[in-house]
Amino acid sequence: MTAPLHDTPADADPTADISVTPSGETRAVEGRSLGRIAWNRLKKDKLALTGGIVVVFLVLVAIFAPLIVDAFGHPPDDFHEDQIDPLLSTPVGSWGGINSHFLLGVEPVNGRDVFSRIVYGARISLLVGFLAAVFAVLVGTVLGVIAGYFGGWLDAIISRVMDMLLSFPQLLFIIALISVVPNQLFGLNGTGVRLLVMILVIGFFGWPYVGRIVRGQTLSLREREYVEAARSLGAGRGYILFRELLPNLIAPITVYMTLMIPTNILTEAALSFLGAGVKPPTASWGQMLSTAIATYQSDPMFMIIPGLAIFITVMAFNLFGDGVRDAFDPKGSR
Repeated sequence: MTAPLHDTPADADPTADISVTPSGETRAVEGRSLGRIAWNRLKKDKLALTGGIVVVFLVLVAIFAPLIVDAFGHPPDDFHEDQIDPLLSTPVGSWGGINSHFLLGVEPVNGRDVFSRIVYGARISLLVGFLAAVFAVLVGTVLGVIAGYFGGWLDAIISRVMDMLLSFPQLLFIIALISVVPNQLFGLNGTGVRLLVMILVIGFFGWPYVGRIVRGQTLSLREREYVEAARSLGAGRGYILFRELLPNLIAPITVYMTLMIPTNILTEAALSFLGAGVKPPTASWGQMLSTAIATYQSDPMFMIIPGLAIFITVMAFNLFGDGVRDAFDPKGSR
């Protein structure tokens, strides 16, 4: 019996692959998880990283809004009549009243600090966008896995419900619901009630998109060899669902969630623009755009600044979401 060309080191991991260097030395090849492979791909995508950095910056701005406003601005609801021209009701000075004390100028008529309202408006947009996406992902994942794994009449019922919700006019439904929702609900009042309604309704109409993707992936995964092997070894349905299927659904779920958030942000801005979002004086980017319609000819900066805030936020999330998708599925982008 011949001896192996190279002895395996005694302390080497027996489960690791072994490679031989040109000098004849052996070394273990470190295995990489799907998450690590995706991260290595994502690091090479400069646009996605830029979008991710902007997203992290916006989240930090929303979290530390009170500290940022205390350091660089004024309370968002305070009026500054001294910054308004009494004859024209427009900001004093050029560029919407931008100066060292008001970094993004002031609102026409009342003189509220635009910088402070943009910072606090980020809280509303990101809160609704993120929580509605989480709600949609949770409901869509559960129902999508049930429909795809069990099939039969359960699949038929869930699929028909998804088809019905996908054909429903979401924006009109939220506007109609806001008009009949009481001012106090579950201990919340005013803006809190509207925030809750927006999060629940946007998430409720968003879960069918997640459910369809998860259902399709589950239909494919349930026929894989490792699932059949687990089933043949006596594994129960709970084990297969939570240990075999769900870990392999994390990638598509993560990708779709990153792409849902900017859509939800746009929906919140549209609702606030139409008057069905948060109540004044709570700061909201869509509400600022709506107010700017009356004065955009005399003070265009008041419309440009919140519009840019929405554009940059949505663009950053889309760039980051596209990068995450390509990192998990590089062949899908070709």
